Amino acid sequence: MSNWIIYSVGFLAQLLFSGRLILQWVLSEKSKKVLTPSIFWKLSLFASFLLFVYGYLRDDFAIMLGQALTYFIYIRNLQLQGEWQKAPKSIRWFLWVFPILLVIYSFNNNTYDLVKLFKNEAIPLWLIILGSVAQIIFTLRFIYQWIYSEKNKESSLPFGFWLLSLIGSILILAYAILRKDPVLLVGHLMGSVIYFRNLLILKKQ
Repeated sequence: MSNWIIYSVGFLAQLLFSGRLILQWVLSEKSKKVLTPSIFWKLSLFASFLLFVYGYLRDDFAIMLGQALTYFIYIRNLQLQGEWQKAPKSIRWFLWVFPILLVIYSFNNNTYDLVKLFKNEAIPLWLIILGSVAQIIFTLRFIYQWIYSEKNKESSLPFGFWLLSLIGSILILAYAILRKDPVLLVGHLMGSVIYFRNLLILKKQ
C-alpha cells in the first residue's frame, strides 16, 4: 500500500482526535468549566479505529498498543452516557470485534508476529520502548478517567486525566520527533496546548 494512503488514514485519525479536543475545549471555555460532551467520545472511538489501522499499516506496535488499550474505554463512556445503545446493533457489533479480528487475521496470515513487532528494522528497540512507555502513560489517563467515572456513575474528565494527558503527550512528541512521524507530531503539538489549558480551567474551578 502506498505511503500517501497510509498517512491519509493517520492524518484523518489525528484530525478527528484534534477536532474532539477543540470542540471540548471551546465548550468548556464557554461554560467556564470542563465539560464532557458525548461527541467527544464518538469522535474518540472513530479516530481510535482509524489510528489502530494506521499503526497496523505501519507495523508500529506502540501506536497499536495505545489504541487497543483505550478503544473499549471510549465505548464504555458512551455506554455511561446512554449513547452507545442508540447506535444500530450491527455497527456496535462491528466496532466490538474489529480490533480482535484484525489481530487474529494478521497472526493467521503471518502478516506479523511478536518477534517482528519488537524487532522492526526501521525502529530500534530503545525507541519502541520509549514509544510504548509514552503510550502506556498516555493511556493511563483513560484508565484513570474510566475508574473515576465508574465510581461517580457518570462520564467526566477529571484533573488527573488532563495531567496524565499532558505528560504522555510530551513523551509521545519526543517519540514522534525521533521516529520522524508527522502524524503523531501534528496531533500531539495541538493536544499538549489544550491539555494544559484544561488544567488551568479546572484549577480556576
